[in-house]
Amino acid sequence: MSDAATATTEELDKYRRELTGYCYRMLGSSFEAEDAVQDTMVRAWKAIDSFEGRSSLRSWLYRIATNVCLDALNAGNRRARPMDLTGPTPVAQAQLVKQPEITWLEPIPDGRVMPSAGDPAETALSRESVRLAFVAALQHLPPKQRAVLILREVLAWKASEVAELLDTSVASVNSALQRARATLAEQAPAASDAADPLDEEQKALLERYVAAFEGYDMKALTALLHEDATMSMPPYDLWLQGHENIVGWMLGVGEVCSGSKLVPTVANGSPAFAQYHPDPEGGFSPWALIVLELRDGKVAGMDFFLDTERWFPLFDLPARLEA
Repeated sequence: MSDAATATTEELDKYRRELTGYCYRMLGSSFEAEDAVQDTMVRAWKAIDSFEGRSSLRSWLYRIATNVCLDALNAGNRRARPMDLTGPTPVAQAQLVKQPEITWLEPIPDGRVMPSAGDPAETALSRESVRLAFVAALQHLPPKQRAVLILREVLAWKASEVAELLDTSVASVNSALQRARATLAEQAPAASDAADPLDEEQKALLERYVAAFEGYDMKALTALLHEDATMSMPPYDLWLQGHENIVGWMLGVGEVCSGSKLVPTVANGSPAFAQYHPDPEGGFSPWALIVLELRDGKVAGMDFFLDTERWFPLFDLPARLEA
């Protein structure tokens, strides 16, 4: 590769992380987002000689990425959480039914989408806008409205900049934003607390959660849960709500989680844990990636992502834990 080509690749790569965040919000899939960004980079590299500099390199890359995402979304992809598809199931009627993988909203490591440093307010907005509940709400928007809302509300682009990117008018952008806001207001996710390793109260809450889960102490666990806390387990469509149903599950079918170990991580701007299950042959093997939703000092939601062959490598988690 020539020095010029190397320099071009390095210049494009500076935008990889923020583009991954944009594509993830658009597509709701960590793997599809990374594929979309790679496609964007390849298209940009091939067309760099035709880039005339009438807009910034960043704007040009976002135009390409937007087109890649719109093409993917026009194929009919829409991702959801179990709670977007059905109502909660009483534990007495709970059954594990798998839905096709394409159905599910996917988690993503903070390190793939969050700025490494920057303004604390911008970082807080970035965390809020990759929350599972927020990205799930975005999935209710038509593709172009979704792009407009993300560009205007999350990335703080001007209406004129978005209009230029989408080859449309400012009036059309403002109209799309108004409709998107109205739809999002109907789907508005409950507020939650972002992961903050410097928050002593949050740190103490997570330590109590680990102690209760690893000790399989249901009394201690329910003391940490909101009364209307939810629990889901993609790729199964089942989800549970409330202390009685969650504890009933964990002391029934979920009893297999007893004796597990938790390793902390972060996903979607939220605290998360890698759950390792006792292995009959010794040590602990991967069981689930648990993404927590915290609200007002308690646990409001627990999403157990069970496809560990996909998630643990993505999050750079150990393949197993020794005894």
